[in-house]
Amino acid sequence: MHAALDFAVAHPATTDAWRRASNAIVLLTAQDELALTRLRADADSAGFETTAVHEPDLDGSLTAVAFESAAGRLLRHLPLAARGEVRKP
Repeated sequence: MHAALDFAVAHPATTDAWRRASNAIVLLTAQDELALTRLRADADSAGFETTAVHEPDLDGSLTAVAFESAAGRLLRHLPLAARGEVRKP
């Protein structure tokens, strides 16, 4: 959730449009930090807005990324985080 809050601060216009259109947050899980890094790179390359969170307690590891709603097609293969599933490639 902290990535979503950081995203809202960094991208207020996109956040406002999202709030008006759906106001839903979906929490997904990636296999590992490398997979998350690649997803963010793909989204950034495609022109989508993202915000990454690096944890100082974990040596600056990438632990979360918030993606704008339009990036959903890049993320649809990921499992919901609440289910506790991690799909292996």
